[in-house]
Amino acid sequence: MSVPDANALLAVLEATWPAARRIDAGPFILREGRNAGSRVSSATAQGPATAADVAEAAEAMRALGQEALFRIGPGDGALDELLAGAGFERRDPTLILAAPIYAIAGEAPPVTAFAHWPPLAVLGDIWTAEGIGAARQAVMARVAGPHAAILGRTGDRPAGGAFVGVAGEGAMVHAVAVRAPFRRQGLARALMLSAARWAEAQGARWIAVAVTEANAPARALYAGLGMAEAGRYHYRAAPGR
Repeated sequence: MSVPDANALLAVLEATWPAARRIDAGPFILREGRNAGSRVSSATAQGPATAADVAEAAEAMRALGQEALFRIGPGDGALDELLAGAGFERRDPTLILAAPIYAIAGEAPPVTAFAHWPPLAVLGDIWTAEGIGAARQAVMARVAGPHAAILGRTGDRPAGGAFVGVAGEGAMVHAVAVRAPFRRQGLARALMLSAARWAEAQGARWIAVAVTEANAPARALYAGLGMAEAGRYHYRAAPGR
């Protein structure tokens, strides 16, 4: 099978990493992120927008205590031009890499990485140390569909982790983190393999991950697993933040 189009991938991303609240605001959907990062704090278009619509949405986002941030995905070329003309800066071009689960080769040794929920305290500590703090961990707890934490070990020591959620036939991996002393030893690959096997058992047929274009090491890891670009997006942020 082939993976779905970019819009379907983005829908699974949102289902497996949901905002605290979604707000309809004219041609935009606003997201209340509660300090959990751009993915859950950005606005997206649901129809053509004018400069006045952008200004109104930006003000509403600021009223939530967030910066004015818009996510630009497939079909948003006109909005991208509008925002660029208004001085909104382009930020964090991101790729969505995906593959059918059957194409993810290999099997993680069971003592290397295992799925569980809720996350063990030691995994929460690893995430926090790697910049995935309480606000982002709260996003995981909001996921309505099947989801799991993956704890990775190296030499019987807790060394890294990831989060995976399933929506329909798709799975999305988030929050992949490996502690510095244990990097480049194959643990991130083992985390992805464990996530794929768990997702397959939940009925998922394909798996994806979002990674910034600038993150060359992560892109190489995912490419080595057989994952290829299936979509992309970026953000536009208001000037003078």
